[in-house]
Amino acid sequence: MLVLVAPGQGAQKPGLLKPWLDLPGVADRLAAWSAAIDLDLVHYGTEADADAIRDTAVAQPLLVASSLVSASALLDGVKADGVPGATAGHSVGELAAAALAGVLSPADAMSLVRTRGKAMAEAAAVTETGMSAVLGGDPDEVTAHLEKLGLSPANVNGGGQIVAAGTAEQLAALAEDKPEKARVIPLKVAGAFHTQHMSPAVSVMEKAVEGVTANDPSVPYVSNLDGTEVASGADVVRRLVHQISAPVRWDLCMETFRKMGVTAMIEVCPGGTLTGLAKRGLPGVKTLAVKSPDDLDAARELLAEHAPTA
Repeated sequence: MLVLVAPGQGAQKPGLLKPWLDLPGVADRLAAWSAAIDLDLVHYGTEADADAIRDTAVAQPLLVASSLVSASALLDGVKADGVPGATAGHSVGELAAAALAGVLSPADAMSLVRTRGKAMAEAAAVTETGMSAVLGGDPDEVTAHLEKLGLSPANVNGGGQIVAAGTAEQLAALAEDKPEKARVIPLKVAGAFHTQHMSPAVSVMEKAVEGVTANDPSVPYVSNLDGTEVASGADVVRRLVHQISAPVRWDLCMETFRKMGVTAMIEVCPGGTLTGLAKRGLPGVKTLAVKSPDDLDAARELLAEHAPTA
């Protein structure tokens, strides 16, 4: 069984869309999405520098567009049921996963991610906040240490990685007072995502999803909120909204993949982060990160190899 996953914010890189524009229909699709959400995806995905695409309001739509374009190219012509066997996304990648599972149309996913990115950027501007990766240490001890400092474990990623989020002062205290046997690496993000600091964005998204058509998933969809497989499209959308201010439990998603019997993982463009976590958290599972169209043949071979047999 193969799971198809979509990365979250921080995975974006300058020029990530450039090689995909050579594929039939991609330029037209990106132009249509750009017009619909009033954001020049081609410019940001081909010409903009790292600082420009670090902006939350830009990074999030760019990531979802990249994931959808690469997944569409990967699955083009694949007809077999159960391929992929499941899907999930990390943080904003959940919107791409919801589209891949048939819960949202690609157009709705792009509209919602544009609203999400702007709302989270506005929420982050209220207070000076940020995030730091905590690598190593005992997970329970790390979590307790963060709580002592007033920080939130915003991403529990598995593989010995927890991302702390909070105010600049709280993160400075963490840098001076690290958990035992752990390293702390400040992250270049604009705010304390997946914490109470994002509550204003939740309210914005609650209004944004009103009237959006949510179909039940056509393939198993695994939620960041608690690693649960979600069978209701309405529940997927509800979780997408409230997950903005709740921790990402990628560790529980990987545990669900293990219980499902997942034997392979493909991470769509810009792949690399989630396959890296899987190498530590899902030993024995084959992984492949799609970075450009050059990776599609190998990805299709992996799909075929791990497709369910009749």
